[in-house]
Amino acid sequence: MASLVAAACLVPSAFARDVSIGVFAYQGEYAAVSDWSPLISYLNHSLPEHRFQMHSYDAAGMRKAIGDRQVDLVITNPGYYVTMEAEFGLSRIATLESMPGVRAGHASGSAIIVRASDSPLRELTELDGKRVAAVAPEAFGGYLVAARELLRFGIDMESDLQELRFVGLPMMNVVQSVRSGTVDAGIVRSCFLEQMEARGQLRMADFRVLSPRRESGLPCAVSTALYPDWPVAVTRQTDPVLAKAVAQALLAMPASASGMSWSVPADYQPVHELYRELRAGPYAYLREITPGGLARRFWPWLLGLTALVAAWIVHTVRAEQLVHRRTAELRESLRARQAAEARMRDSQEQMEHLSRLSVLGELSGNLAHEINQPLTTIGNYARSVLRRQSDSKLTPEAITEACSEIVSEAERAGGIVQRIRHFAKKRSAVREPLALTPLAHEAKRLVSGMLANAPDIAIESRTPGGCCALADGPQIQQVLLNLIKNAIDAGRGLPAERQGIRVEIGAADKRTLVQVIDQGAGLPEEQREQLFQPFFTTKPDGLGLGLSICKTIIESHGGRLWAETNPDGCGMRFIFSLPCHESSTPSVSCPRC
Repeated sequence: MASLVAAACLVPSAFARDVSIGVFAYQGEYAAVSDWSPLISYLNHSLPEHRFQMHSYDAAGMRKAIGDRQVDLVITNPGYYVTMEAEFGLSRIATLESMPGVRAGHASGSAIIVRASDSPLRELTELDGKRVAAVAPEAFGGYLVAARELLRFGIDMESDLQELRFVGLPMMNVVQSVRSGTVDAGIVRSCFLEQMEARGQLRMADFRVLSPRRESGLPCAVSTALYPDWPVAVTRQTDPVLAKAVAQALLAMPASASGMSWSVPADYQPVHELYRELRAGPYAYLREITPGGLARRFWPWLLGLTALVAAWIVHTVRAEQLVHRRTAELRESLRARQAAEARMRDSQEQMEHLSRLSVLGELSGNLAHEINQPLTTIGNYARSVLRRQSDSKLTPEAITEACSEIVSEAERAGGIVQRIRHFAKKRSAVREPLALTPLAHEAKRLVSGMLANAPDIAIESRTPGGCCALADGPQIQQVLLNLIKNAIDAGRGLPAERQGIRVEIGAADKRTLVQVIDQGAGLPEEQREQLFQPFFTTKPDGLGLGLSICKTIIESHGGRLWAETNPDGCGMRFIFSLPCHESSTPSVSCPRC
Protein backbone atom coordinates (compact mmCIF):
# COMPACT_ATOMS: atom_id res chain seq x y z
CA MET A 1 0.00 0.00 0.00
CA ALA A 2 2.81 2.39 0.88
CA SER A 3 4.45 1.72 -2.46
CA LEU A 4 1.22 2.58 -4.27
CA VAL A 5 0.96 5.89 -2.41
CA ALA A 6 4.57 6.70 -3.27
CA ALA A 7 3.90 5.90 -6.91
CA ALA A 8 0.87 8.20 -6.86
CA CYS A 9 3.00 10.95 -5.39
CA LEU A 10 5.61 10.61 -8.05
CA VAL A 11 3.14 10.31 -10.96
CA PRO A 12 0.54 13.07 -10.57
CA SER A 13 -2.47 13.49 -12.81
CA ALA A 14 -1.85 14.37 -16.45
CA PHE A 15 -4.20 17.32 -15.98
CA ALA A 16 -2.30 18.77 -12.99
CA ARG A 17 -1.00 22.35 -13.10
CA ASP A 18 2.78 22.78 -12.76
CA VAL A 19 3.99 24.59 -9.65
CA SER A 20 7.70 25.50 -9.48
CA ILE A 21 9.41 25.55 -6.07
CA GLY A 22 12.78 27.30 -5.83
CA VAL A 23 15.06 25.98 -3.06
CA PHE A 24 18.24 27.65 -1.83
CA ALA A 25 20.95 24.95 -2.13
CA TYR A 26 23.52 26.07 0.43
CA GLN A 27 25.09 22.58 0.48
CA GLY A 28 24.87 21.98 -3.24
CA GLU A 29 22.19 20.56 -5.52
CA TYR A 30 22.56 16.95 -4.38
CA ALA A 31 22.05 17.80 -0.73
CA ALA A 32 19.08 20.04 -1.59
CA VAL A 33 17.36 17.21 -3.47
CA SER A 34 18.02 14.84 -0.58
CA ASP A 35 16.66 17.29 2.02
CA TRP A 36 13.55 18.53 0.21
CA SER A 37 12.34 15.62 -1.94
CA PRO A 38 10.11 14.30 0.89
CA LEU A 39 8.37 17.68 1.02
CA ILE A 40 7.80 17.74 -2.76
CA SER A 41 6.37 14.22 -2.61
CA TYR A 42 4.06 15.19 0.24
CA LEU A 43 2.71 18.21 -1.62
CA ASN A 44 2.11 16.20 -4.79
CA HIS A 45 0.21 13.64 -2.72
CA SER A 46 -1.78 16.21 -0.73
CA LEU A 47 -2.61 18.44 -3.71
CA PRO A 48 -2.92 16.10 -6.71
CA GLU A 49 -4.46 18.82 -8.84
CA HIS A 50 -1.00 20.41 -8.96
CA ARG A 51 2.37 19.11 -10.11
CA PHE A 52 5.08 20.43 -7.74
CA GLN A 53 8.60 20.55 -9.16
CA MET A 54 11.74 21.51 -7.24
CA HIS A 55 14.58 23.66 -8.63
CA SER A 56 17.73 24.35 -6.61
CA TYR A 57 19.57 27.69 -6.88
CA ASP A 58 22.47 29.55 -5.40
CA ALA A 59 21.90 33.14 -4.19
CA ALA A 60 22.34 34.80 -7.60
CA GLY A 61 20.29 32.14 -9.37
CA MET A 62 17.48 32.45 -6.84
CA ARG A 63 17.27 36.23 -7.33
CA LYS A 64 17.18 35.84 -11.11
CA ALA A 65 14.53 33.11 -10.99
CA ILE A 66 12.26 35.23 -8.80
CA GLY A 67 12.83 38.30 -10.93
CA ASP A 68 12.03 36.34 -14.12
CA ARG A 69 8.89 34.83 -12.50
CA GLN A 70 10.21 31.29 -12.94
CA VAL A 71 9.15 30.11 -9.45
CA ASP A 72 5.85 30.14 -7.57
CA LEU A 73 7.12 29.07 -4.13
CA VAL A 74 10.46 29.83 -2.48
CA ILE A 75 12.21 27.92 0.32
CA THR A 76 15.26 29.76 1.59
CA ASN A 77 17.05 30.86 4.73
CA PRO A 78 15.74 33.81 6.80
CA GLY A 79 18.31 36.25 5.43
CA TYR A 80 17.58 35.63 1.75
CA TYR A 81 13.86 35.69 2.50
CA VAL A 82 14.00 39.16 4.09
CA THR A 83 16.13 40.43 1.20
CA MET A 84 13.80 38.98 -1.45
CA GLU A 85 10.76 40.18 0.49
CA ALA A 86 11.99 43.77 0.22
CA GLU A 87 13.07 43.40 -3.40
CA PHE A 88 10.33 41.25 -4.93
CA GLY A 89 7.47 41.32 -2.42
CA LEU A 90 7.61 37.68 -1.23
CA SER A 91 5.07 36.67 1.43
CA ARG A 92 5.80 33.84 3.89
CA ILE A 93 3.05 31.29 4.49
CA ALA A 94 4.82 28.88 6.89
CA THR A 95 8.04 28.47 8.88
CA LEU A 96 10.09 25.28 9.12
CA GLU A 97 10.36 23.33 12.37
CA SER A 98 13.51 21.43 11.51
CA MET A 99 13.87 19.57 14.81
CA PRO A 100 11.39 18.39 17.43
CA GLY A 101 11.22 20.61 20.48
CA VAL A 102 12.90 23.57 18.79
CA ARG A 103 10.75 26.67 18.34
CA ALA A 104 10.55 27.84 14.73
CA GLY A 105 11.31 31.42 15.81
CA HIS A 106 14.60 30.41 17.53
CA ALA A 107 16.23 27.75 15.41
CA SER A 108 18.77 29.32 13.05
CA GLY A 109 22.17 30.70 14.00
CA SER A 110 25.89 30.36 13.29
CA ALA A 111 28.73 28.27 14.68
CA ILE A 112 32.26 29.67 14.46
CA ILE A 113 34.61 26.66 14.35
CA VAL A 114 38.34 26.07 14.72
CA ARG A 115 40.54 22.97 14.56
CA ALA A 116 40.30 21.14 17.86
CA SER A 117 43.80 19.73 17.64
CA ASP A 118 46.00 22.81 17.55
CA SER A 119 43.94 26.03 17.71
CA PRO A 120 44.39 28.07 20.90
CA LEU A 121 41.19 30.05 20.25
CA ARG A 122 38.33 29.54 22.71
CA GLU A 123 36.23 32.72 22.69
CA LEU A 124 34.85 35.00 20.00
CA THR A 125 36.76 37.97 21.42
CA GLU A 126 40.03 36.22 20.44
CA LEU A 127 39.25 36.50 16.71
CA ASP A 128 40.51 40.10 16.51
CA GLY A 129 43.37 40.11 13.99
CA LYS A 130 42.79 36.52 12.87
CA ARG A 131 41.98 34.90 9.50
CA VAL A 132 38.33 33.88 9.12
CA ALA A 133 36.51 32.02 6.30
CA ALA A 134 32.84 32.61 5.43
CA VAL A 135 30.50 31.63 2.63
CA ALA A 136 29.66 35.00 1.06
CA PRO A 137 28.94 38.61 2.11
CA GLU A 138 25.17 37.97 1.78
CA ALA A 139 25.17 34.50 3.43
CA PHE A 140 22.89 34.56 6.47
CA GLY A 141 24.08 31.70 8.71
CA GLY A 142 27.38 31.54 6.84
CA TYR A 143 28.41 35.14 7.62
CA LEU A 144 25.88 37.80 8.66
CA VAL A 145 24.72 36.25 11.96
CA ALA A 146 28.32 35.85 13.10
CA ALA A 147 29.22 39.36 11.90
CA ARG A 148 26.49 40.87 14.10
CA GLU A 149 27.55 38.76 17.09
CA LEU A 150 31.21 39.83 16.76
CA LEU A 151 30.12 43.45 16.35
CA ARG A 152 28.56 43.21 19.81
CA PHE A 153 32.04 42.37 21.14
CA GLY A 154 33.53 45.36 19.32
CA ILE A 155 35.02 43.37 16.42
CA ASP A 156 34.21 44.63 12.93
CA MET A 157 34.83 41.75 10.56
CA GLU A 158 35.42 44.14 7.66
CA SER A 159 38.23 46.04 9.36
CA ASP A 160 39.47 44.24 12.50
CA LEU A 161 40.41 40.84 11.02
CA GLN A 162 43.73 40.02 9.45
CA GLU A 163 41.83 38.40 6.57
CA LEU A 164 38.17 37.76 5.76
CA ARG A 165 38.00 35.08 3.06
CA PHE A 166 34.74 34.28 1.23
CA VAL A 167 34.94 30.74 -0.18
CA GLY A 168 31.42 30.39 -1.65
CA LEU A 169 29.00 27.45 -1.68
CA PRO A 170 28.78 24.69 -0.76
CA MET A 171 29.32 25.38 2.91
CA MET A 172 31.76 22.46 3.15
CA ASN A 173 34.30 24.83 1.54
CA VAL A 174 34.47 26.68 4.87
CA VAL A 175 35.10 23.41 6.75
CA GLN A 176 37.84 22.45 4.29
CA SER A 177 39.55 25.86 4.74
CA VAL A 178 39.62 25.39 8.53
CA ARG A 179 40.75 21.77 8.24
CA SER A 180 43.63 22.70 5.88
CA GLY A 181 44.83 25.50 8.17
CA THR A 182 44.56 28.25 5.54
CA VAL A 183 42.34 30.19 7.99
CA ASP A 184 42.18 30.31 11.77
CA ALA A 185 38.39 29.98 12.02
CA GLY A 186 35.31 29.45 9.84
CA ILE A 187 31.63 30.39 9.97
CA VAL A 188 28.93 27.77 9.27
CA ARG A 189 25.19 27.66 9.97
CA SER A 190 23.98 26.06 13.17
CA CYS A 191 23.89 22.24 13.27
CA PHE A 192 25.79 22.04 9.99
CA LEU A 193 28.65 20.02 11.56
CA GLU A 194 26.20 17.57 13.12
CA GLN A 195 24.40 17.07 9.79
CA MET A 196 27.68 16.47 7.97
CA GLU A 197 28.81 13.99 10.64
CA ALA A 198 25.51 12.13 10.26
CA ARG A 199 26.25 11.82 6.55
CA GLY A 200 29.80 10.64 7.27
CA GLN A 201 31.50 13.65 5.69
CA LEU A 202 33.43 14.78 8.81
CA ARG A 203 34.12 14.02 12.47
CA MET A 204 32.84 16.47 15.11
CA ALA A 205 35.89 15.66 17.24
CA ASP A 206 38.13 17.40 14.71
CA PHE A 207 36.53 20.80 15.36
CA ARG A 208 35.64 23.06 18.27
CA VAL A 209 32.90 25.72 18.44
CA LEU A 210 34.02 29.07 19.89
CA SER A 211 31.98 30.51 22.79
CA PRO A 212 29.52 27.59 22.53
CA ARG A 213 25.90 28.13 23.59
CA ARG A 214 23.47 25.41 24.45
CA GLU A 215 20.01 26.66 23.55
CA SER A 216 16.93 24.93 24.94
CA GLY A 217 15.89 22.02 22.68
CA LEU A 218 18.67 22.65 20.14
CA PRO A 219 20.86 19.51 19.85
CA CYS A 220 23.89 21.41 18.58
CA ALA A 221 26.25 24.10 19.86
CA VAL A 222 26.07 27.63 18.37
CA SER A 223 28.19 30.75 18.85
CA THR A 224 25.45 33.33 18.24
CA ALA A 225 21.91 34.31 19.05
CA LEU A 226 19.15 32.36 17.28
CA TYR A 227 16.78 33.58 14.58
CA PRO A 228 13.66 32.17 12.88
CA ASP A 229 14.05 29.03 10.76
CA TRP A 230 13.59 28.77 7.00
CA PRO A 231 10.25 29.98 5.59
CA VAL A 232 8.15 28.90 2.63
CA ALA A 233 7.11 32.04 0.72
CA VAL A 234 4.91 32.77 -2.28
CA THR A 235 5.79 35.23 -5.03
CA ARG A 236 3.55 38.05 -6.25
CA GLN A 237 2.26 36.08 -9.24
CA THR A 238 1.26 33.05 -7.15
CA ASP A 239 -2.47 32.31 -7.17
CA PRO A 240 -3.88 33.11 -3.67
CA VAL A 241 -5.98 29.92 -3.81
CA LEU A 242 -2.83 27.88 -4.41
CA ALA A 243 -1.00 29.73 -1.62
CA LYS A 244 -3.82 28.97 0.82
CA ALA A 245 -3.94 25.29 -0.18
CA VAL A 246 -0.15 24.92 0.21
CA ALA A 247 -0.21 26.64 3.61
CA GLN A 248 -2.96 24.32 4.84
CA ALA A 249 -1.10 21.30 3.55
CA LEU A 250 2.17 22.35 5.21
CA LEU A 251 0.53 23.01 8.57
CA ALA A 252 -1.11 19.57 8.39
CA MET A 253 2.12 17.82 7.37
CA PRO A 254 3.20 15.20 9.94
CA ALA A 255 6.77 15.26 11.20
CA SER A 256 9.15 13.42 8.92
CA ALA A 257 11.70 10.87 10.05
CA SER A 258 14.18 13.69 10.65
CA GLY A 259 11.63 15.61 12.68
CA MET A 260 10.89 18.22 9.95
CA SER A 261 7.47 19.87 10.12
CA TRP A 262 5.90 23.30 9.51
CA SER A 263 4.27 25.92 11.73
CA VAL A 264 2.54 29.24 11.22
CA PRO A 265 4.85 32.00 9.91
CA ALA A 266 7.31 33.17 12.59
CA ASP A 267 8.20 36.78 13.41
CA TYR A 268 11.15 37.77 11.20
CA GLN A 269 11.62 41.19 12.83
CA PRO A 270 14.92 40.03 14.47
CA VAL A 271 16.25 39.34 10.97
CA HIS A 272 15.28 42.87 9.89
CA GLU A 273 17.08 44.26 12.97
CA LEU A 274 20.19 42.27 12.08
CA TYR A 275 20.27 43.65 8.53
CA ARG A 276 19.58 47.18 9.75
CA GLU A 277 22.42 46.99 12.30
CA LEU A 278 24.84 45.62 9.69
CA ARG A 279 23.46 47.99 7.02
CA ALA A 280 23.15 45.06 4.62
CA GLY A 281 20.49 43.49 2.41
CA PRO A 282 17.38 45.72 2.25
CA TYR A 283 19.16 48.24 4.50
CA ALA A 284 22.34 48.49 2.45
CA TYR A 285 21.39 52.07 1.56
CA LEU A 286 22.22 53.06 5.15
CA ARG A 287 25.85 52.20 4.43
CA GLU A 288 25.92 54.82 1.68
CA ILE A 289 24.86 57.56 4.12
CA THR A 290 28.18 57.40 6.00
CA PRO A 291 30.80 59.96 4.97
CA GLY A 292 32.97 57.24 3.47
CA GLY A 293 30.05 55.70 1.63
CA LEU A 294 28.93 59.03 0.31
CA ALA A 295 32.46 59.80 -0.81
CA ARG A 296 32.76 56.48 -2.67
CA ARG A 297 29.34 56.82 -4.27
CA PHE A 298 29.36 60.45 -5.19
CA TRP A 299 33.08 61.16 -5.74
CA PRO A 300 32.51 62.55 -9.26
CA TRP A 301 29.94 64.95 -7.85
CA LEU A 302 32.21 65.83 -4.94
CA LEU A 303 35.05 66.50 -7.36
CA GLY A 304 32.78 68.72 -9.42
CA LEU A 305 31.55 70.44 -6.27
CA THR A 306 35.13 71.05 -5.17
CA ALA A 307 35.90 72.58 -8.55
CA LEU A 308 32.79 74.72 -8.30
CA VAL A 309 33.75 75.88 -4.80
CA ALA A 310 37.24 76.77 -5.99
CA ALA A 311 35.79 78.63 -8.97
CA TRP A 312 33.33 80.34 -6.64
CA ILE A 313 36.14 81.48 -4.35
CA VAL A 314 38.08 82.89 -7.31
CA HIS A 315 34.92 84.52 -8.58
CA THR A 316 34.14 85.92 -5.12
CA VAL A 317 37.59 87.48 -4.77
CA ARG A 318 37.33 89.00 -8.23
CA ALA A 319 33.75 90.09 -7.61
CA GLU A 320 34.82 91.72 -4.33
CA GLN A 321 37.39 93.76 -6.18
CA LEU A 322 34.85 94.73 -8.80
CA VAL A 323 32.34 95.59 -6.09
CA HIS A 324 34.81 97.97 -4.44
CA ARG A 325 35.49 99.58 -7.79
CA ARG A 326 31.81 99.74 -8.72
CA THR A 327 30.90 101.05 -5.28
CA ALA A 328 33.29 103.95 -5.69
CA GLU A 329 31.86 104.64 -9.14
CA LEU A 330 28.31 104.39 -7.81
CA ARG A 331 29.09 106.79 -4.96
CA GLU A 332 30.43 109.27 -7.47
CA SER A 333 27.41 108.70 -9.71
CA LEU A 334 25.07 109.09 -6.73
CA ARG A 335 26.68 112.38 -5.77
CA ALA A 336 26.29 113.60 -9.36
CA ARG A 337 22.67 112.41 -9.40
CA GLN A 338 21.90 114.12 -6.10
CA ALA A 339 23.44 117.32 -7.42
CA ALA A 340 21.37 117.02 -10.62
CA GLU A 341 18.21 116.38 -8.59
CA ALA A 342 18.97 119.42 -6.44
CA ARG A 343 19.40 121.53 -9.58
CA MET A 344 16.19 120.09 -10.98
CA ARG A 345 14.30 120.93 -7.78
CA ASP A 346 15.68 124.46 -7.89
CA SER A 347 14.62 124.73 -11.53
CA GLN A 348 11.18 123.37 -10.70
CA GLU A 349 10.70 125.81 -7.85
CA GLN A 350 11.94 128.63 -10.09
CA MET A 351 9.50 127.58 -12.82
CA GLU A 352 6.61 127.44 -10.35
CA HIS A 353 7.55 130.89 -9.05
CA LEU A 354 7.68 132.26 -12.59
CA SER A 355 4.30 130.65 -13.25
CA ARG A 356 2.78 132.45 -10.26
CA LEU A 357 4.31 135.73 -11.40
CA SER A 358 2.89 135.04 -14.89
CA VAL A 359 -0.61 134.62 -13.45
CA LEU A 360 -0.17 137.82 -11.45
CA GLY A 361 1.08 139.55 -14.58
CA GLU A 362 -2.05 138.52 -16.45
CA LEU A 363 -4.23 139.81 -13.61
CA SER A 364 -2.22 142.95 -12.82
CA GLY A 365 -3.94 145.02 -15.53
CA ASN A 366 -6.84 145.60 -13.16
CA LEU A 367 -4.71 145.76 -10.00
CA ALA A 368 -4.26 149.56 -10.10
CA HIS A 369 -8.00 150.08 -10.46
CA GLU A 370 -8.79 147.75 -7.55
CA ILE A 371 -6.28 149.44 -5.24
CA ASN A 372 -7.24 152.90 -6.49
CA GLN A 373 -10.81 152.50 -5.23
CA PRO A 374 -9.96 152.22 -1.53
CA LEU A 375 -7.29 154.91 -1.88
CA THR A 376 -9.84 157.33 -3.48
CA THR A 377 -12.32 156.56 -0.73
CA ILE A 378 -9.67 157.30 1.92
CA GLY A 379 -8.87 160.62 0.22
CA ASN A 380 -12.54 161.61 -0.01
CA TYR A 381 -13.16 160.99 3.67
CA ALA A 382 -10.00 162.87 4.64
CA ARG A 383 -11.02 165.94 2.55
CA SER A 384 -14.55 165.78 3.99
CA VAL A 385 -13.11 166.02 7.51
CA LEU A 386 -10.97 168.99 6.50
CA ARG A 387 -13.97 170.87 4.92
CA ARG A 388 -16.13 170.33 7.94
CA GLN A 389 -13.37 171.55 10.18
CA SER A 390 -13.01 174.73 8.03
CA ASP A 391 -16.76 175.29 8.20
CA SER A 392 -16.76 174.60 11.92
CA LYS A 393 -19.22 171.79 11.29
CA LEU A 394 -16.98 168.94 12.45
CA THR A 395 -18.74 166.79 15.02
CA PRO A 396 -17.44 163.79 16.96
CA GLU A 397 -19.85 161.50 15.06
CA ALA A 398 -18.48 162.71 11.70
CA ILE A 399 -14.90 162.15 12.87
CA THR A 400 -15.73 158.63 14.05
CA GLU A 401 -17.52 157.76 10.79
CA ALA A 402 -14.70 159.14 8.62
CA CYS A 403 -11.98 157.36 10.61
CA SER A 404 -13.85 154.05 10.51
CA GLU A 405 -14.23 154.22 6.73
CA ILE A 406 -10.58 155.24 6.28
CA VAL A 407 -9.45 152.25 8.41
CA SER A 408 -11.76 149.84 6.52
CA GLU A 409 -10.57 150.97 3.09
CA ALA A 410 -6.93 150.91 4.19
CA GLU A 411 -7.33 147.32 5.43
CA ARG A 412 -9.01 146.41 2.16
CA ALA A 413 -6.09 147.75 0.12
CA GLY A 414 -3.58 146.20 2.50
CA GLY A 415 -5.32 142.82 2.24
CA ILE A 416 -5.11 142.88 -1.56
CA VAL A 417 -1.42 143.71 -1.44
CA GLN A 418 -0.72 141.12 1.29
CA ARG A 419 -2.43 138.29 -0.61
CA ILE A 420 -0.55 139.16 -3.79
CA ARG A 421 2.73 139.36 -1.87
CA HIS A 422 2.11 136.04 -0.13
CA PHE A 423 1.21 134.31 -3.42
CA ALA A 424 4.17 135.73 -5.32
CA LYS A 425 6.69 135.03 -2.56
CA LYS A 426 9.41 132.50 -3.47
CA ARG A 427 9.58 129.73 -0.87
CA SER A 428 10.46 126.04 -0.30
CA ALA A 429 7.65 123.51 -0.51
CA VAL A 430 6.33 122.29 2.85
CA ARG A 431 3.58 119.65 2.95
CA GLU A 432 1.12 119.55 5.81
CA PRO A 433 -2.49 118.42 6.32
CA LEU A 434 -4.83 121.10 5.03
CA ALA A 435 -8.47 121.50 4.01
CA LEU A 436 -9.02 122.46 0.40
CA THR A 437 -12.23 124.45 0.93
CA PRO A 438 -10.56 127.38 2.76
CA LEU A 439 -7.81 127.24 0.13
CA ALA A 440 -10.41 127.63 -2.63
CA HIS A 441 -11.98 130.62 -0.82
CA GLU A 442 -8.55 132.23 -0.49
CA ALA A 443 -7.98 131.82 -4.25
CA LYS A 444 -11.42 133.32 -4.88
CA ARG A 445 -10.61 136.40 -2.74
CA LEU A 446 -7.27 136.81 -4.52
CA VAL A 447 -8.93 136.75 -7.94
CA SER A 448 -11.79 138.98 -6.86
CA GLY A 449 -9.38 141.50 -5.37
CA MET A 450 -7.33 141.75 -8.54
CA LEU A 451 -10.07 141.75 -11.18
CA ALA A 452 -12.62 144.48 -11.78
CA ASN A 453 -16.06 143.06 -12.38
CA ALA A 454 -14.86 139.52 -11.56
CA PRO A 455 -17.43 136.82 -12.43
CA ASP A 456 -19.29 134.98 -9.74
CA ILE A 457 -17.26 132.09 -8.29
CA ALA A 458 -19.43 129.56 -6.39
CA ILE A 459 -17.66 127.13 -4.07
CA GLU A 460 -19.47 123.91 -3.05
CA SER A 461 -17.85 121.64 -0.49
CA ARG A 462 -19.01 118.08 0.17
CA THR A 463 -15.86 116.90 1.91
CA PRO A 464 -16.46 114.56 4.93
CA GLY A 465 -15.36 115.92 8.29
CA GLY A 466 -11.76 115.11 9.16
CA CYS A 467 -10.81 114.44 5.52
CA CYS A 468 -8.03 116.62 4.18
CA ALA A 469 -5.02 116.45 1.88
CA LEU A 470 -1.34 116.26 2.77
CA ALA A 471 -0.06 119.00 0.48
CA ASP A 472 1.84 122.26 0.06
CA GLY A 473 -0.77 125.04 0.36
CA PRO A 474 0.74 127.67 -1.98
CA GLN A 475 1.35 125.05 -4.70
CA ILE A 476 -2.24 123.80 -4.59
CA GLN A 477 -3.44 127.42 -4.45
CA GLN A 478 -1.36 128.09 -7.56
CA VAL A 479 -3.13 125.20 -9.32
CA LEU A 480 -6.54 126.53 -8.26
CA LEU A 481 -5.67 130.06 -9.35
CA ASN A 482 -4.47 128.82 -12.76
CA LEU A 483 -7.64 126.77 -13.29
CA ILE A 484 -9.91 129.61 -12.14
CA LYS A 485 -8.03 132.11 -14.35
CA ASN A 486 -8.43 129.74 -17.35
CA ALA A 487 -12.15 129.37 -16.56
CA ILE A 488 -12.53 133.16 -16.47
CA ASP A 489 -10.77 133.45 -19.83
CA ALA A 490 -13.04 130.72 -21.29
CA GLY A 491 -16.14 132.79 -20.47
CA ARG A 492 -14.75 136.16 -21.52
CA GLY A 493 -17.00 137.85 -24.09
CA LEU A 494 -19.92 135.51 -23.40
CA PRO A 495 -23.25 136.53 -21.83
CA ALA A 496 -23.11 137.17 -18.08
CA GLU A 497 -25.08 134.01 -17.27
CA ARG A 498 -22.31 131.93 -18.90
CA GLN A 499 -19.39 133.65 -17.15
CA GLY A 500 -20.05 132.12 -13.75
CA ILE A 501 -17.60 129.57 -12.36
CA ARG A 502 -18.33 126.71 -9.97
CA VAL A 503 -15.70 125.02 -7.76
CA GLU A 504 -16.84 121.66 -6.34
CA ILE A 505 -14.84 119.94 -3.60
CA GLY A 506 -15.71 116.36 -2.59
CA ALA A 507 -14.25 112.95 -1.80
CA ALA A 508 -14.39 109.50 -3.43
CA ASP A 509 -12.43 106.28 -2.79
CA LYS A 510 -10.24 107.92 -0.12
CA ARG A 511 -9.26 110.73 -2.48
CA THR A 512 -10.18 114.43 -2.41
CA LEU A 513 -11.64 115.63 -5.73
CA VAL A 514 -11.62 119.28 -6.83
CA GLN A 515 -13.52 120.35 -9.99
CA VAL A 516 -13.31 123.81 -11.58
CA ILE A 517 -16.30 124.11 -13.94
CA ASP A 518 -16.95 126.84 -16.51
CA GLN A 519 -19.71 127.49 -19.05
CA GLY A 520 -17.38 128.68 -21.82
CA ALA A 521 -17.07 127.66 -25.44
CA GLY A 522 -15.16 124.46 -24.64
CA LEU A 523 -12.32 122.91 -26.63
CA PRO A 524 -12.27 120.54 -29.62
CA GLU A 525 -11.04 116.95 -29.09
CA GLU A 526 -7.65 117.48 -30.77
CA GLN A 527 -6.85 120.41 -28.45
CA ARG A 528 -7.95 118.53 -25.32
CA GLU A 529 -5.39 115.82 -26.07
CA GLN A 530 -2.55 118.40 -26.00
CA LEU A 531 -3.76 120.55 -23.09
CA PHE A 532 -1.08 119.45 -20.61
CA GLN A 533 1.86 119.40 -23.00
CA PRO A 534 4.49 122.09 -22.35
CA PHE A 535 4.29 125.21 -24.57
CA PHE A 536 0.84 124.31 -25.94
CA THR A 537 -1.64 127.18 -25.55
CA THR A 538 -4.91 128.40 -27.06
CA LYS A 539 -4.29 132.00 -25.98
CA PRO A 540 -2.58 134.49 -28.33
CA ASP A 541 -0.35 135.81 -25.51
CA GLY A 542 0.02 132.57 -23.51
CA LEU A 543 3.28 130.73 -22.79
CA GLY A 544 1.73 127.22 -22.63
CA LEU A 545 3.34 126.40 -19.26
CA GLY A 546 0.48 126.91 -16.80
CA LEU A 547 -1.36 123.58 -17.17
CA SER A 548 1.89 121.65 -17.61
CA ILE A 549 3.18 123.02 -14.30
CA CYS A 550 -0.19 122.34 -12.64
CA LYS A 551 -0.03 118.68 -13.79
CA THR A 552 3.52 118.34 -12.45
CA ILE A 553 2.49 119.78 -9.07
CA ILE A 554 -0.54 117.48 -8.70
CA GLU A 555 1.36 114.34 -9.76
CA SER A 556 4.20 115.17 -7.34
CA HIS A 557 1.53 115.04 -4.59
CA GLY A 558 0.46 111.54 -5.72
CA GLY A 559 -2.61 112.88 -7.51
CA ARG A 560 -3.95 113.25 -11.05
CA LEU A 561 -5.15 116.19 -13.18
CA TRP A 562 -7.41 115.83 -16.22
CA ALA A 563 -10.03 117.70 -18.25
CA GLU A 564 -13.54 116.74 -19.35
CA THR A 565 -16.34 118.31 -21.34
CA ASN A 566 -19.42 119.11 -19.24
CA PRO A 567 -22.23 116.55 -19.59
CA ASP A 568 -24.46 119.17 -21.25
CA GLY A 569 -21.74 119.87 -23.82
CA CYS A 570 -21.37 123.48 -22.69
CA GLY A 571 -18.01 124.39 -21.22
CA MET A 572 -15.22 122.37 -19.60
CA ARG A 573 -14.37 121.07 -16.18
CA PHE A 574 -10.81 120.59 -14.92
CA ILE A 575 -10.54 117.96 -12.19
CA PHE A 576 -7.68 117.04 -9.92
CA SER A 577 -7.54 114.41 -7.17
CA LEU A 578 -5.29 114.14 -4.13
CA PRO A 579 -4.89 111.27 -1.66
CA CYS A 580 -7.14 111.82 1.35
CA HIS A 581 -5.18 112.29 4.58
CA GLU A 582 -7.47 111.06 7.37
CA SER A 583 -7.23 113.00 10.61
CA SER A 584 -6.60 110.89 13.71
CA THR A 585 -9.40 112.86 15.42
CA PRO A 586 -12.41 112.93 13.05
CA SER A 587 -14.24 115.52 15.09
CA VAL A 588 -11.39 117.99 14.56
CA SER A 589 -11.30 119.59 11.11
CA CYS A 590 -8.08 119.71 9.13
CA PRO A 591 -6.02 122.90 9.51
CA ARG A 592 -6.05 125.32 6.64
CA CYS A 593 -2.90 126.40 4.86
